[in-house]
Amino acid sequence: MSLFEFIPHKKFPEYYEECQHTGVLRYLPAKHREYGDSYFMEEYKSQYKKSYYEDEPNLRVMAKRRLGNLKNLAEGQREVGNSTFTSNSNSYSKKSLLEIGSAAGFFLDEARIVGYRTKGLELSPKEVEYAKSTLGLDVEKTSVLSVGEGDWKEEFDVVSAFFVIEHIEEIEGIWKRLAAWIRPGGHLYLAVPSSFGPSFQTNPKEWFSTHPADHFFDYSVHSLKKLLSILGFEVNYVRPMSYHSYRDLGPRGKLPEWLYRLYANQFAYGDTIELIARKLKH
Repeated sequence: MSLFEFIPHKKFPEYYEECQHTGVLRYLPAKHREYGDSYFMEEYKSQYKKSYYEDEPNLRVMAKRRLGNLKNLAEGQREVGNSTFTSNSNSYSKKSLLEIGSAAGFFLDEARIVGYRTKGLELSPKEVEYAKSTLGLDVEKTSVLSVGEGDWKEEFDVVSAFFVIEHIEEIEGIWKRLAAWIRPGGHLYLAVPSSFGPSFQTNPKEWFSTHPADHFFDYSVHSLKKLLSILGFEVNYVRPMSYHSYRDLGPRGKLPEWLYRLYANQFAYGDTIELIARKLKH
């Protein structure tokens, strides 16, 4: 049985099909792109106004925060200081972590520092070379879909993919791999653009005019929760990655900033979100 069955979107049939089971949106004008070195560097600089390597300090701070989120969940979601932990921790000395789309390996390196056994998959030859030669990481230059569901010798404690899965057209293939590669009790950590945010919800014209051509699918907290439930996961953590009240043309955009952020955090309302889900034990 297929996980996904798409029908024309009721409001935007020229742009979207919507999955009847999950609510995941398939972007009809999407086109394939090559994800080599030039794509990686140009796209990053275009979005963040600095090169990926210039942004290394910020990327490492983000990596520490994400690892702190995982640690909090592993400890029963107990608050731990500033949600980071140091290289002296041995809590994860036997845990394994796979990152899909690992780039130059900054997240993997921070995960290794705190004790994870790490592995990465990346398409950009330059980033793979940097991760292997400069950081000494175990990273393969390969597509996630070139690895079979049962090809790993072991299941991972954590599988992470930050702004990756929306680029993958073979949606059944990626989700079946994600479900198969995580051990029961392990975690999936995602960051994705979200259709439940100010841009799509209140200004769809702008959303479609700026929609990346190589994003085949759009997710939201609601569609991800439905999909993950079908696959045997429960969502433990979900938050917007940024707050853009100025983009919100609806009533929420008129809220005081503190109240807007409170709402956004409560309902994972944002143009980009992070989500952690735990694979249930059967």
